[in-house]
Amino acid sequence: MTTLKATAPSPGATTFAQETASDAALRRFLHGLPGVDQVGAEQRAASLGTRSIKTESKRQAIDLAIRMVDLTTLEGMDTPGKVRALAAKAMRPDPADPSCPSTAAVCVYGDMVGVAREALGVSAGSTAGRVHVAAVATAFPSGRAPLDVKLTDTRDAVEAGADEIDMVIDRGAFLSGRYLQVYEEIVAVREACVRADGSSAHLKVILETGELQTYDNVRRASWLGMLAGGHFIKTSTGKIQPAATLPVILVMLEAVRDFRDTTGQQVGVKPAGGIRTSKDAIKHLVMVNEVVGSDWLDPDWFRFGASTLLNDLLMQRTKMQTGRYSGPDYFTLD
Repeated sequence: MTTLKATAPSPGATTFAQETASDAALRRFLHGLPGVDQVGAEQRAASLGTRSIKTESKRQAIDLAIRMVDLTTLEGMDTPGKVRALAAKAMRPDPADPSCPSTAAVCVYGDMVGVAREALGVSAGSTAGRVHVAAVATAFPSGRAPLDVKLTDTRDAVEAGADEIDMVIDRGAFLSGRYLQVYEEIVAVREACVRADGSSAHLKVILETGELQTYDNVRRASWLGMLAGGHFIKTSTGKIQPAATLPVILVMLEAVRDFRDTTGQQVGVKPAGGIRTSKDAIKHLVMVNEVVGSDWLDPDWFRFGASTLLNDLLMQRTKMQTGRYSGPDYFTLD
């Protein structure tokens, strides 16, 4: 289980005040970022993806990956019963093994936040040492709605008790070069995450990298999300392919590394979509360690958005403990 770090003021409001003062200034800044060497990024990601780790390290990596999972259900056919079952699995992924860690969060639509909180046994004001509730908002997955609708969507989820908000950026505005509009929307959504008592839900900014077309755009969108105060930058909604790819994660990790070097502010990264196996998860953890270092090897700073990954992690974990594989139906199917 994880605890959320306290919300800090947005570095974009101070360190980069001039760069975010106008659309022209923001455009100059984002287009002045170093370009991404596509061939180099893909080759390095492929190289890191071949690294192997030894048995004890693998065991630790699997447990860490479980702790990093945002166990997710985002379907139109979601029911309270399905969310309750998901919450139970998040708390006790392997009921037969009490040593198995809990996941970081359950991620649901905003109208299911109350159901998830109740199923998790969350009391008012309780945050430390428990599975968190994340809610998607801002007209997920398209992001195509007026700002007032997006803010209402966010406030409703926060008031229902969401610990974390996963928002989507307006990719049409971004790809049209309306960077200040995207920046101001993220700032407004972050403000909508603040509760009446002054506490705040953490904000994950979904870039939907599969629609951004170039690695340069991924880098620009990453910086835009961080400048506006996102606590995490997230690859995808899981509804668009390609979603989380190793080269994209490499570019995003380099962005959060450079952002911390510049501002002193650490921002998390969440790959989501297409990560289904333990091997996939471990490749990502190796990349995190190599690119940004061990500071990010923590559920407060790195998450997996996934629905099927957890079962494979549990299967691999059982294999390492017992020497034999359990069938895929040994664990609950989501």
